[in-house]
Amino acid sequence: MDSNSKIFVAGHKGLVGSAIVRNLKAKGFTNIITADRRQCDLTYLDEVKKLFQFEEPEYVFLAAAKVGGILANRDYPADFIYENLMIQSNVIHSSYLFDVKKLLFLGSSCIYPKMAKQPITEDELLAGYLETSNDAYAIAKIAGIRMCRAYRQQYGFNAISLMPTNLYGPNDNFDHNSSHVLPALISKFHGSLEKSEHWVVKLWGDGSPKREFLHVDDLAEACYTCMQKYEGEEHINVGTGEDVTIKELAETIVDVVGYNNDYVWDTSKPNGTPRKVLNVDKIKSLGWEPKISLREGIESTYEWFKENVDV
Repeated sequence: MDSNSKIFVAGHKGLVGSAIVRNLKAKGFTNIITADRRQCDLTYLDEVKKLFQFEEPEYVFLAAAKVGGILANRDYPADFIYENLMIQSNVIHSSYLFDVKKLLFLGSSCIYPKMAKQPITEDELLAGYLETSNDAYAIAKIAGIRMCRAYRQQYGFNAISLMPTNLYGPNDNFDHNSSHVLPALISKFHGSLEKSEHWVVKLWGDGSPKREFLHVDDLAEACYTCMQKYEGEEHINVGTGEDVTIKELAETIVDVVGYNNDYVWDTSKPNGTPRKVLNVDKIKSLGWEPKISLREGIESTYEWFKENVDV
């Protein structure tokens, strides 16, 4: 992949896709292909095939997906499994049909069993039961990994899979009802800044689960590294290798936002998986390291939120 290569970034408006586009442009890539849903609905194979036939991309970053937090996954499992299966199947199949040189598929660390050994190595896939709150999404992503492997085995198609940990950063979803925990906390605490001193923010669970968080710009650099260097059949984890409790995360966000009122934990709400942190030895062996600390990333994300969302 060089600066003149035709590169299709599927999902370029989302959290991950927009970060990949920023990363490629910063490196001097000028032939980047994008298409929003009005131009090409990735859930329809005919539309995807027409796009590939017309644009003839050489490389594909498959970052398009339907994503959401615990509440969204719980309430709309059919949407999550259907849309993700359609998107990834159509893009992977079309990439093969139209002679794409290499495809990078992005999944999620939720593919691993709820009680996986920690830190989670790549071989923990399918070693146990999934977390039920988002198993529809996880199963779709597992199917994507297997599809990439099957097309490699049967057709020799060069498809690789990356499984990132919990992501955050610019262009994230900050909606209270459908977002992941970090952006949801930023939005909740910011939206409560002007409330009276008697106002109390309610948070899901008891704050004890441990999670790993990666800034999306670090993921974008990992995607570039793998597109250039990784040719393996097995999926590869991307994370920091370090985790914090949700309580510690909330305390950091409270400090960054400057929220001074009380907040309480609603233990009637689910915690999700008790702990989830990835073993990232494999990605680090390629020369990649995360560069953005959690505190630094939260601060920059909050600034982006104030400038682009809170308007």
